[in-house]
Amino acid sequence: MKLLLMKDVDHLGFVGDVVDVKNGYARNYLLPQRLAIEPTKANIKAIEAAKAQAAEERRLRMEQMKQAADRLAGVEVTIAAAANRDGTLYGSVGPREIAAALRAEGHSIDPNHIILHDPIRHLDNIMVPIRFAADLTVEVKVWVIRETAAGDLDEEESAEPTGMEAATSGDHTATVSES
Repeated sequence: MKLLLMKDVDHLGFVGDVVDVKNGYARNYLLPQRLAIEPTKANIKAIEAAKAQAAEERRLRMEQMKQAADRLAGVEVTIAAAANRDGTLYGSVGPREIAAALRAEGHSIDPNHIILHDPIRHLDNIMVPIRFAADLTVEVKVWVIRETAAGDLDEEESAEPTGMEAATSGDHTATVSES
């Protein structure tokens, strides 16, 4: 089924494009969402102004994305996560956590732009690509480090004394006899 796009549709086309799609996609998605209409001569002529405006908006959006990509070049972020002694994380670090870390550094990044095929499950440093557009990608370095909790330090300090420490400790009275 041929349709005239009234709005940009990812992976399909831009405003004013006449596209050929399957009937079900047209009936169930494009037409009810008012993303496309029938490509009559009157509709094509009526959409010309919207087509020019959409092209200008795409150009401005691309400039903003290029500026954001330039700001991200060479950026490194650190994410603290709970891990066992072997360095395996108890959870994982995914696009949401990376986007949150970048936002904390002052970069506005959508988690959908972060290309991470598998979540990070080990303490590591990894180069993560961020794709703003099909031809605009930048990489940031993500450091995943061990999370240190205040409880970890308290456990070490309050450990029971052993051996000679127990014998000389003021809390325990012990007599050491020489044989």
